[in-house]
Amino acid sequence: MADALLFVFGLFDAGALLFLTVYYVITLSDLECDYLNAQQCCSKLNAFVLPELVAHCVYNLLLLLFGFHWALFLLNLPMAAWQIYKFTSIPSGNVGVYDPTEIHNRGMLKSHMKESMIKLGYYLVFFFIYLYCMIVSLLTKESNGVSSAFGDDTEF
Repeated sequence: MADALLFVFGLFDAGALLFLTVYYVITLSDLECDYLNAQQCCSKLNAFVLPELVAHCVYNLLLLLFGFHWALFLLNLPMAAWQIYKFTSIPSGNVGVYDPTEIHNRGMLKSHMKESMIKLGYYLVFFFIYLYCMIVSLLTKESNGVSSAFGDDTEF
């Protein structure tokens, strides 16, 4: 049952990160089309950088500690490392990862958009991986002789 709960949490976590990444793409495209100014866009995006990092790293830690799912942990590790690197390498003087004074310089807007699209694909793939793992863990748990809600002697 612990594996099923772990994957249910992973499913919700990946879904939330997926919606957050869609929000990033929409906000960056609004900036690109001049519907938002740089200050508004960056303040909206910087508010969710740390929660995204925490959500991804906490689930990665749960995979390691409670599930011992080494393959999923190792597949999640590069994205967690990239997000930690991005968060810790903010230059001094910048507001956050998304800085309003630099977002239009040197193609930063295009690179942020490309990064958001890569994360969108990544979280979409992992959403379906966690869904598959959850279904498999529920089916194998049920077929391994775990008693059902009707009792052990119920026949259909």
